[in-house]
Amino acid sequence: GLTYDRLILATGSDPIVPPLSGIGKQNIFAIRKNPEFHQSMLNQLDQTKNLVIIGGGFIGVEFAEECRKRRPELPITIIEMQEHCLQLVYDPEFCGTAEKGLADQRIQLLTSEKVVSFNGDGAVASVLLESGKVIPADMVILGIGCSANSNLAREAGLRIGPTKGIQVDASMRTSIPNIFACGDCAEKVSFFDGKPTAMKLASIATMEARVAGANVFQLQRKNIGVVGCFATVINQQAYACAGLTETQAKKMGYTIVVGQAEAINRHPGLMPGAAMMKVKLVFDAKTQILLGGQIVGALSAGELINGVSALIGKKATADDLALFQAGTHPALTASPIAYQLVNAAESALLKLRTAA
Repeated sequence: GLTYDRLILATGSDPIVPPLSGIGKQNIFAIRKNPEFHQSMLNQLDQTKNLVIIGGGFIGVEFAEECRKRRPELPITIIEMQEHCLQLVYDPEFCGTAEKGLADQRIQLLTSEKVVSFNGDGAVASVLLESGKVIPADMVILGIGCSANSNLAREAGLRIGPTKGIQVDASMRTSIPNIFACGDCAEKVSFFDGKPTAMKLASIATMEARVAGANVFQLQRKNIGVVGCFATVINQQAYACAGLTETQAKKMGYTIVVGQAEAINRHPGLMPGAAMMKVKLVFDAKTQILLGGQIVGALSAGELINGVSALIGKKATADDLALFQAGTHPALTASPIAYQLVNAAESALLKLRTAA
């Protein structure tokens, strides 16, 4: 066997497969990053008559869109146990906009529904819901997330965290100091309260890899915890978020103030590529520190939210955002007087002054 002075574990994650009746039937696919697997999915998709996707998060919604592009007339149904799709990362008004985007593509969304079983002889033929509804399905895609692949670490005697990830400190060291772990296999903690979180993103994994790599022989970098930064496109409209939603912040016990601003991403608004972009920012009312942001509209939202994530990580305040010097250009951004981040921060500050 191989010997080592330092070891980095990056064993990834496995798709969550719920222990439901009939889960082993043919043509039920738990999403994996594997070209051969994807080809087998496409082969089935090309001949399927009714597609059901379990999970209305990013995985489920994005797969529904891609399947619609490939099969324009195929009946597609998303089944989600929460009240809204994307509910874990957006506030209800943003979820509602996303749901309209799905409906406009004739993608049916069933919310507040739980799957009981998959029925059929050999291959899946239908999905039974807790409400008693039976949804026809000769293909099912499971898009309900993934869990840490920590089996090797467990067998080696490393501590495993409550979300089944390998327990690590801020330097990405495990319970055995010369073994590090990073990526989906490593336990995550929230930037906001330090509690374990099951969030898994490629952007988090690459950040953790940079921390682990820098610290292998000398501790130099620390992981500040998971902020959480997402972006997707639904019906040619961008949806992006970072940090806490208004709902999440309230659940954590924050007294919050919300600022919102909406403007066209060009000036004047008749320029090519002009599109509306709405920004919502959530601040701690006591400290004015930025806790989260949500953006919907122009595709540039995907880049703008990265800036919001960086500001959250640096604990920027509403005043910092209201006074920051933005680079603007008629063909690239909203006008200087309509710049959404600045005006959303000003909106929050006005509420704070009014309430004082």
